Amino acid sequence: MRTYRELFRTAEFTPLFVTTSVQVAASTVSGLALGTLVYGATGSPLLSALSMFGSSFAQVIGALALLSAADRLPPRAAMTAVALAGGAGTAVLAVPGLPLWALFGVLLGLGLVASVGGGVRYGLLNEVLPEQGYLLGRSVLNMSVGVTQILGFGVGGVLVTALSARGTLLCAAVLDLAAAAVALLGLGSRAPRTEGRPSLAATWVTNVLLWSSASRRHVFLALWVPNGLIVGCESLFIPYSPRNAGLLFAAGALGMLAGDTVTGRFVPARWRKRLGSPLRLLLAAPYLVFALRPALPFAVAAVVLASVGYGAGLLLQERLVELTPVGVRGQALGLATSGMLTMQGVGAAVAGSVAELFSAGTAMAVLAAASVTVTLLLAPGLRAGSQGLRATAP
Repeated sequence: MRTYRELFRTAEFTPLFVTTSVQVAASTVSGLALGTLVYGATGSPLLSALSMFGSSFAQVIGALALLSAADRLPPRAAMTAVALAGGAGTAVLAVPGLPLWALFGVLLGLGLVASVGGGVRYGLLNEVLPEQGYLLGRSVLNMSVGVTQILGFGVGGVLVTALSARGTLLCAAVLDLAAAAVALLGLGSRAPRTEGRPSLAATWVTNVLLWSSASRRHVFLALWVPNGLIVGCESLFIPYSPRNAGLLFAAGALGMLAGDTVTGRFVPARWRKRLGSPLRLLLAAPYLVFALRPALPFAVAAVVLASVGYGAGLLLQERLVELTPVGVRGQALGLATSGMLTMQGVGAAVAGSVAELFSAGTAMAVLAAASVTVTLLLAPGLRAGSQGLRATAP
């Protein structure tokens, strides 16, 4: 499966694509609104960054306790429930006078629910498409994220100006409810991939199995750490340039769209294993220029160029699927997503803390340098895992 026409002719892919896109639109609009609301109320780069990405911290709890649900619940019901919970939680965030501690409590709850949603979504994608179509399908979902974020940050900025941040949050809640409707009406009824009830014990046993392979460990770490540090850079766009943050976010989405399009559709299989480390280096290196506080055009160009490097994630996810037994692929992909989002929250917290002490530009450069370092340290293990890939795959 190498064409978009074949992809969208596959049953259930279109409703899965629409559900994912609408949920991304909701999270994009709500994140911008919430970051603007918190920064306006507190003037704190740390709290602003955490309001946009702090829900990711709950992903680690979900990864340790709830991820067995990704393979043990009917996918349609699970995706519908996750979208409904997102809509309800976002509506609560719009309540006037909500204390800051309550706001972050709701965000953590939303992150906990989302930790299951990622595994369900990408496990279902693996069922809907043949194995050779997974990379193209995942790249299209990532492309939809890029397009939706470009539109979402632009529209979100207009909505924040026209309706206020709280009014924008209510719009995001409506989008979540629309995503729930599409999932309920458009997806087919499928049995869970694995028998048994979701439980802490089942989650833990499978996580230990997934982590027991050195090849998978290196893939997980490469998916989590460099990405999370660069999202920490992005979490500082509002304090770096409050008036132009929407443009910087849209630039990042545009670069990610370009990287996912080229990686998923046009890179031949023989090149994929060679491009991972260069793309992860590209993801970080352009942010080093922010130490010099570049003018807006140069800042936008750096963000676009860096975000092309997000295409490395597609190559790592393809390798992870190859290394993982079919019955636990939902949990493996959910663990990859939860760990990545958790590290994004950590990156946002670290970036915000450094920015409190120095400046947003300095913090972005520090995290970029850390990302480059981690990529270089992981490269030998990924090359070794690549050499034995087919031999270790179940």
